Amino acid sequence: MANSPQSKKRARQADRRFAINKARRSRIRTFLRKVEEAIAAGDHDVAQAALTTAQPEMMRGVTKGVLHKNTVARKMSRLSSRVKALKA
Repeated sequence: MANSPQSKKRARQADRRFAINKARRSRIRTFLRKVEEAIAAGDHDVAQAALTTAQPEMMRGVTKGVLHKNTVARKMSRLSSRVKALKA
């Protein structure tokens, strides 16, 4: 439990950041789910559009420190190859 004024402030800041990061992570997952659903449906055009909108959101998660750079790079690479395979 926070006792000093500074530790109380830090606890408030941590709660605020947690809520912001949680919302951003949830938003990223929503974008990824849209891509996954389009891939499962087999619709290349919708999947490509969903991936195009998901990429900037994922990179924003990297710059904000929510996700690691390599994690996002790996996910984007795998998703893009799966979307590309739909066209063939």
